[in-house]
Amino acid sequence: MNFKNLLVAIVVTIAGTTTVNAQKTLVDVAVGSKDHTTLVAAVKAADLVTTLQSAGPFTVFAPTNAAFAKLPAATVSYLLKPENKAALVKILTYHVIAGSFNAAAVVKAITDGGGSATLKTVSGGNLVASIKEGKVILTDEKGATSTVVATDLAANNGLIHVVDAVVLPK
Repeated sequence: MNFKNLLVAIVVTIAGTTTVNAQKTLVDVAVGSKDHTTLVAAVKAADLVTTLQSAGPFTVFAPTNAAFAKLPAATVSYLLKPENKAALVKILTYHVIAGSFNAAAVVKAITDGGGSATLKTVSGGNLVASIKEGKVILTDEKGATSTVVATDLAANNGLIHVVDAVVLPK
């Protein structure tokens, strides 16, 4: 293979990879993560797949499986029951912010806010973001906290920031 053909092959491969990544929605990114199987099951049970595949953009603070495991025993199985769908939807949409806010934008909002930023969630509640020991901390309406452990997982309709605890609305 000559240099020109090799260059064309590389460009086609990169373009194909970029197109595939650009077509992934927030749901696709979560489905591809072994650490978010509980979140994916909850999103499906709450009938939020279509919403989180829509244009958005959305910023999702995505709890890991370990985050869900920190909840009191049987909480997840209770929430996944069809009769508890409204409560599940409220909790899941409490983890979603309308708009696409990367980690730098969140930190800037905290700095501009004098050390904290109030984030309005899709559920209508508020999360307070602050920085402690160099990490972004979310404080829910009940006073519990969650730490952002990974940032800026990009999808074509927003961003995911991974959190280590489930935040709960009032």
